[in-house]
Amino acid sequence: MRVLIAGGGTGGHLFPGFAVARTLRRLDPAAEIHWVGGRRGIESRLVAAEGFPLTLLAAPSLRPAGAGPLAAARDVIALVRSLPQSIALIRRLQPDVVFSTGGYIAIPVLVAAALTRTPSLLWEGNVVAGRSNRLVARLATERAVAWEATRAHAPWSDAATHHTGTPVRDLTTTSRTAARRALGVGDGELLLLAFGGSQRALRLELALNGALESTLSGWRVLHAVGDGIAAAEARRAELPAHLRDRYRPVEMLLSGAMEEALLAADLLLGRAGASTIAEAAAAGLPAVIVPYPYAGGHQRANAAAFVAAGAGLLIDDADCTPERLTEALEHFHAPAARTAAAAAARSIARPDAADAIATILRRIASPRSGARGVADRGVRGDQR
Repeated sequence: MRVLIAGGGTGGHLFPGFAVARTLRRLDPAAEIHWVGGRRGIESRLVAAEGFPLTLLAAPSLRPAGAGPLAAARDVIALVRSLPQSIALIRRLQPDVVFSTGGYIAIPVLVAAALTRTPSLLWEGNVVAGRSNRLVARLATERAVAWEATRAHAPWSDAATHHTGTPVRDLTTTSRTAARRALGVGDGELLLLAFGGSQRALRLELALNGALESTLSGWRVLHAVGDGIAAAEARRAELPAHLRDRYRPVEMLLSGAMEEALLAADLLLGRAGASTIAEAAAAGLPAVIVPYPYAGGHQRANAAAFVAAGAGLLIDDADCTPERLTEALEHFHAPAARTAAAAAARSIARPDAADAIATILRRIASPRSGARGVADRGVRGDQR
C-alpha cells in the first residue's frame, strides 16, 4: 500500500499525520509513506526526523496572520503553481490513496487527487472547519472529523463523513510514574506544562513571566518556548536561586519528550489547536486554554467545547494577564478541581482515532500496482 500524506505548517497538521502513518505501518509493515508539504512550515525539519520522504510544493503551508495584500498575492500565485506540481507528484508516485490533514497545502493536493481520480480522505480537526478544508471538502472521496458538532454543516453532514476524533501520539509507551521521575518531579509536587503549540505564543509567555515567581512557589514549570528559548533562559537566570531549578524552559518537545511531558504534568497551559486539545484529553490532563484569536477564530470553538465538557478553564487572549493566569492556577491547585477536570478530559478522548482513520484509508485505497512503472524507482528517500 502506498500512501501520500499532505500536511504541514504547524504541529496541528503534522502530528496527527504522524500518528496515522505509524498506525498504517503497524497494520502493514510494507506500507510506503510519502509526505508532501510546503514552504514556511516546520515539516522540513520534523518529517525527516520521522523517516518519511518529503516533497515541498511552491505553496506555503503556513500563512502568517496579518500578511499584507502583496504577500497574499504571492501566496496565491504559488498556490496555482503547486497544482501542476501536485499532479506530477501523484502521477510519479502513483499512491493508492491520499490523506490530507488539512490546511493551505490541502488545496492543490486534493484538487490533484480529484483530477487524477486518486481516492482521498480529508481530515478536519477543528469544531469549525478551516477555510482551506471547506473549499476542497467536496473533492475528497471521504472525510473525517474530530468533533461530532462539525457534522452539523454541509458537506460534513453526509454519509461520507466519519466522526473519528483526532489522531494523537502513543501515550502507552511509558507510565506517569516513570515520566515524573525522568523530569525530576517529586512526590507531592505539581507540574505545569506550558506549551504554545508548535509556534511561539508571546501572550502566554508574557502572562507566565509576569506571574512566574509566585507560580513557582506552588508548581514546577516545564515551558516549551520555541524560538523564545534565549529569552526564557535569561528569565530563568534572573530567578532567585531557590526557584531556578523549578523552571525548565526548552525549545521544543519532540517525539518521546512530549509524551513524557503530557503524562507527567498535572495541568496544561496552552493554545486550543486540535492536537493540543486532543492530547490533553487523551492524557486526562486538565488545561487552562488561551485560544489563538486569529485564523478565523477556530481555536475559540475548540476551547469552548473542551471547557463545556468540564475539562478546563478558558481565558481569552486579550484577557491573559499575569493576574488572570494566577487565578486559574490557584483554582487547579486544589486536588478536587484537578480530579474532576481530568475525568472530564478523559470522557471526550478518542484514543482509537488513528486506527479509525487508517481503517478508512485501507478501505478506500485503490491499488495501482500495474500503473506504477518508473514510479517505483526512487520513491523512498526522495526529498525535493
